[in-house]
Amino acid sequence: MTLPLKPERGGFLRPFGCGAFIRDFLLGRSPYGSPSIVPGVGAPQSDICHHYKQALRQATAEERAVREEERSARKEKRPINPENIEILIKRYLEKIPYKSRGCRYHSFVNYFSTLQKLGWVEPSGKVEASAFQENYPKGKPRIYFRLTEKGKSIPDELWADPRRALYGR
Repeated sequence: MTLPLKPERGGFLRPFGCGAFIRDFLLGRSPYGSPSIVPGVGAPQSDICHHYKQALRQATAEERAVREEERSARKEKRPINPENIEILIKRYLEKIPYKSRGCRYHSFVNYFSTLQKLGWVEPSGKVEASAFQENYPKGKPRIYFRLTEKGKSIPDELWADPRRALYGR
């Protein structure tokens, strides 16, 4: 029996899902080392995407560093050294490109629009000019989004696959 090159439904493995990250980020929980926000004000899509990708890079670097330190300690027959892990994390963070982790921005915007269609996120009312508007005044401003009450009450399994919640199986 041969195994498929691509996983079944759900995509490739990630340390954590995009939906769970968005929910926790908009709740102000600062998931996976991301900055904390005020839940009522929310955050723009671009900031959420940036922090998601950075958190994925950090989690990947930590996983690789721990695995390498464990392998090295086992080979040298010594205890695991947390200082070596920190050094390896910094080295891996320098090597992991920003664009190699997570989705592209366009895919993130599509995913986020699914959350809007479901009514799980909504504009909070805060709007600010984007850097793009300095050179092109007709450009779109940055709109802040927050979690709705409906979005807060949705179970984890639907946050893991919001398209299934929108379209069904």
